[in-house]
Amino acid sequence: QVQLVESGGGLVQAGGSLRLSCVASGPTFTYAMAWFRQAPGKEREFVAAINWSNDRIAYADSVKGRFTISKDNAKSTVWLQMNSLKPEDTAVYHCARKSSGTLGNNYASANNYDSWGQGTQVTVSS
Repeated sequence: QVQLVESGGGLVQAGGSLRLSCVASGPTFTYAMAWFRQAPGKEREFVAAINWSNDRIAYADSVKGRFTISKDNAKSTVWLQMNSLKPEDTAVYHCARKSSGTLGNNYASANNYDSWGQGTQVTVSS
């Protein structure tokens, strides 16, 4: 496993932007990485994922066109650029390392990720 530490969350007005970062303490360059989020009283949901070679990306329909995931393998860092934020984006955002380098067809299931960060709170006010 690897230790993942997120940062960049905060309070922002609707329509605003935030950029989340996730730094890994160990190797991630051969693994796919993802962001999930969990709102109070709700289950953890998939947000975005990127494969090890950065040439395949997937997004949840709810964030497509507004969020961008990127990764720098040399820096062991994953980012989530969030634009046009909405109150319904309010949640704790977690980054996760997939147990393989490819996205496959199971990238949206949390069960396929073996390392998780503690999360960073994002609050969007209306």
